[in-house]
Amino acid sequence: MQIDIQARNFPLTSVLRGHVKRRLGFALSARDENIMRIKVRLSDINGPRGGADKCCHIQVVLPHLPDVVIEDTEVDLYAAIDRAADRAGRTVGRRLARHRDRGRLSRLHDIETITNLHEPNIN
Repeated sequence: MQIDIQARNFPLTSVLRGHVKRRLGFALSARDENIMRIKVRLSDINGPRGGADKCCHIQVVLPHLPDVVIEDTEVDLYAAIDRAADRAGRTVGRRLARHRDRGRLSRLHDIETITNLHEPNIN
């Protein structure tokens, strides 16, 4: 799983980088083979003025599916990372499950169509 982490308006420390990787690992490791790339953007919107302005933007790139984009803003950057990573994990899981289910349904429909074509019509 390739993870690209960038910080805007503040320095990205090794501790913060490690926290992001660990949280994304917990949230997305079960779906690792389905993920092409993850982009994480951390920002402090108001700078030194304070407030609920620490933002974590996560973009998960999936093959043959639309990207999953999650953004969370909190007072504490670590809380924003935790919530965004959890939401990204749940959303990626739902999107992959829907994609799998659609594939199964279309294959079932194809099998029914083929079966109906080959059955003799007795009237």
